[in-house]
Amino acid sequence: MTSQDTRHLPLEYLHQAAGARFGAFAGWSMPLQYPAGVMKEHLHTREHAGLFDISHMKLFVVSGPGAADLLSRACPLDAGALEISQSKYTFFLNEAAGIIDDLIVTRLGADRFMVVANAGNAVEDEKHLKVLAADFDAKVEPLDRVFLAIQGPEAWAALSRAGVETGTLLFMHGVEPRPNWFMSRSGYTGEDGFEIGLPEADARDLLAKLVEDERALWIGLAARDSLRLEAGLCLHGQDLTPEIDPASAGLMWAIPKDVRASGHFIGADALRSILERGAAQKRVGLKPDGRQPVRAGAALIDAEGNPAGHITSGGFGPSAGHPVAMGYVNAALAKPGAKLFADVRGTKIPIEIVSLPFTPHRYRKG
Repeated sequence: MTSQDTRHLPLEYLHQAAGARFGAFAGWSMPLQYPAGVMKEHLHTREHAGLFDISHMKLFVVSGPGAADLLSRACPLDAGALEISQSKYTFFLNEAAGIIDDLIVTRLGADRFMVVANAGNAVEDEKHLKVLAADFDAKVEPLDRVFLAIQGPEAWAALSRAGVETGTLLFMHGVEPRPNWFMSRSGYTGEDGFEIGLPEADARDLLAKLVEDERALWIGLAARDSLRLEAGLCLHGQDLTPEIDPASAGLMWAIPKDVRASGHFIGADALRSILERGAAQKRVGLKPDGRQPVRAGAALIDAEGNPAGHITSGGFGPSAGHPVAMGYVNAALAKPGAKLFADVRGTKIPIEIVSLPFTPHRYRKG
């Protein structure tokens, strides 16, 4: 992709004014960090409220009498069983049960759903859904919205001061609180928080109020990555790919048991075969010895020097206080306490399999 093809956030000028340093991500020019720096941004989110511009992600409305059936075909999901305002983490799978994308689907009405897709997959996701929709009485409508996330224990208070009441909204629920707005209690940090899709003019007004609140601080992509990694959350394109299935990824909790058994979603037969024979590899948390982070792509080997797996995400965890990583290991090794080595440019760094997440989730569930 050339620089001419790079996409820009609708409110890029706000990030420039805030002193952001930009970099490329999923075809977009994105704020990587702000003058406060990655460590302070990370810790501020855990302690107060972090403000993220995630407008590179895509919102789709799926509506019509066949909307639930379409989504239940496209995803390992019983969309018709979702309650109004309930959100569900799910996937688009290929015929081999590989993860094309991970998504959040929210039921907004009897025949109306909101789908939130990842930036790097948005174009393909739209094509995929529209091709499938031809067999159903349903419409797929991509929305042109600014998409913001505010995350952390004081997120609700900062929004309240800015005139947005979050009320009784609980984790993994979403509503349309105003015309052309979508707000869910969800996020990518392990903290309580919200994601809000809204028109550009409304976003400018909301942000003008939020940035005046000392509890809210702009957070870049670098801290977003360390926050999600500490929370044990996957990044598509690294921890999840079209070659990785939900069983290997440790994400079968996202697929209801009746859907596993009898759902007619794409990839159903392949996933049932994988479950029957057992996944060959498993996603695990990994804690390197010492202070040196181990990055994505590093090979994992066992005590005898045999290949054991590989790292898919890695860095330093500011809240955990030590390096953190995730990766895939041979299923027989995937036990907390197992000791391996990471090969970092020829140096063997001892690394231990640990339970995820590295920092506890603090979602508001009730």
